[in-house]
Amino acid sequence: MAEQQAFHSGFVAIIGRPNVGKSTLLNRVVGQKVAIMSDKAQTTRNRIQGIYTTADTQMVFIDTPGIHKPHSRLGDFMVKSALSTLGEVDAVLFMINADERRGAGDNFIIDRLKTVKQPIYLVINKIDQVHPDHLLEIMDQYKDALPWKEVYPISALEGNNVDELLTTLKSQLPEGPQYYPSDQITDHPERFIISELIREKVLELTRQEVPHSTAVVIDSIKRQDEEKIHVQATIIIERSSQKGIIIGKGGRMLKKIGSLARRDIEHLLGDKVYLELWVKVQENWKDRQDLLASYGYRQDDY
Repeated sequence: MAEQQAFHSGFVAIIGRPNVGKSTLLNRVVGQKVAIMSDKAQTTRNRIQGIYTTADTQMVFIDTPGIHKPHSRLGDFMVKSALSTLGEVDAVLFMINADERRGAGDNFIIDRLKTVKQPIYLVINKIDQVHPDHLLEIMDQYKDALPWKEVYPISALEGNNVDELLTTLKSQLPEGPQYYPSDQITDHPERFIISELIREKVLELTRQEVPHSTAVVIDSIKRQDEEKIHVQATIIIERSSQKGIIIGKGGRMLKKIGSLARRDIEHLLGDKVYLELWVKVQENWKDRQDLLASYGYRQDDY
């Protein structure tokens, strides 16, 4: 009788400055959107777990909020959430941008990583945007910063070298159990993913007009009939002036947010969706512990 192949599993943290492409990599690996993507920094607020499973391996990736100097209770939550993952994983991917020089934010993270005993990989993202000579210059800036297990230049958006990175991680993970079913790609409930998909569209469409003062609360998800799911959600903002921006003239902006979000939600749920959106002003919610908890940012999460 043939010997059964050993199963390998483990947890991998993706860490880095805001806007280096951590969420893009996570979505690329699991093959579906589970993390919010935006060209605005600090869009990821919770530790999002994406699950990659093959016949003999399961890797659970944790996409952490970008580490930055916090300016509110919400910012403090994000940084603590990111740093708390480091002692719980089997490997750490430190992501940087190929088109940005090493800066104070990178040095801050490197200092935190000096106490980490797990293997640390330097992942240089966005190589599709730079000349190869510039890539060598970036690698040189980091070569002595930490005892890197390996250095991987990738493009999370285009997929360059991502499979090679996965193969290396897979070969170095310990033997272990399969933590999640083979077809599960995230540990977050559908409510969380849906709220993130709506928030992504708000950030995408309102650009600089509505900064990081937006939260989305899912009020209800009910099956309307055999062919349609009814989703009701509230977009929370901090100032009355932002309400007009999100609703738009004649309600056009809110309608556009809903239309784009609905398309992604239908892809997620595999069903037709009727999406109903409201907008609510809640002043200074980012600094109120009670509101942070009710919007899904709980201290128990870090």
